[in-house]
Amino acid sequence: MSATRFAILGSGHIGQRHALHAAHFGQLVAVCDLDLAKAIALANTYGAKALPNLESLLSLAPDLDLVAICTPNGLHAEQAIACMQAGLNVLVEKPMAIALVDCERMMEVAKQTGTTIFTVVQNRFNPPVAALKAAMDAGKLGQIQNIQINCFWNRPGSYYQDSWHGTADLDGGILFTQFSHFIDLLYWLFGDVQSVHALANNFQHQTSIDREDAGAVLLQMASGAIASIHYSVNAFGKNAEGSLTVLAEKGKVKIGGEYLNTIAYQSLESGPLLVSDATNAPNQYGTYQGSMSNHGMVYANLVAALQGTETYYATAEEALKTVEIIERIHQSINL
Repeated sequence: MSATRFAILGSGHIGQRHALHAAHFGQLVAVCDLDLAKAIALANTYGAKALPNLESLLSLAPDLDLVAICTPNGLHAEQAIACMQAGLNVLVEKPMAIALVDCERMMEVAKQTGTTIFTVVQNRFNPPVAALKAAMDAGKLGQIQNIQINCFWNRPGSYYQDSWHGTADLDGGILFTQFSHFIDLLYWLFGDVQSVHALANNFQHQTSIDREDAGAVLLQMASGAIASIHYSVNAFGKNAEGSLTVLAEKGKVKIGGEYLNTIAYQSLESGPLLVSDATNAPNQYGTYQGSMSNHGMVYANLVAALQGTETYYATAEEALKTVEIIERIHQSINL
């Protein structure tokens, strides 16, 4: 079976991570970035072509199977649509887009062109998260009653000293850029949201973030469960916590750590969660950390899905729901 042929659009921190796994699980054919010097540096590492713009990348469409889109959030929709119209499958980094209407357009183009939108929500592979999902699917927790998500991270001023972080049109806000993984888990684990009530403020980043830098959300889930989300990029010094707490009819569980990587406590009627010993460090971005680095598992599943031997672990419809929930939060706080 021939190797899956990848191209990377965007050669920043996350593009470099994608390039590593694309080259490992298939063939990295090309790297594209408006900053051609950055594209050349990354492409040379893997013996790939360096390209200066999307048009030059699309000219290689017959030699590609999939384009990984690793560009600023606000560019995802138009770039994915252009790739799909050229007959290419796309792997879109989170978030899928920063507007629900754009997600809907992307899905319509995928349907029209017979291509597939794959999305990246790698926190589903975190061992404690996977164990909680398995227990819930087996009915071991019973009725879910309370859900609490805490996202207390740090993003220093240097993080926003580029052309797009913090901007409304390219970044979309911290719920998209930092915390969309947590919104994905809320929907994936607990289902749809019935109502949203939110408060937010910009405490420390008035000159660098167009929207809030901290907020609190109360959600009524369609299941009847009550959920809350507290989020901030103002944790002093470094990331403090990325946690998910569940109180249920037959047990309680808190997944904690800085990025949902540990079991803080648990007590289940059926016995403790069976958590894999496998773990990955967080994504490292110089002066700050991101979510757990599970992109290798994403690519392993992606290649199997492209070859028809497995079902991809996440759907575009689920990615759309994440964007929809964030839009509803923004609407509640009048953003």
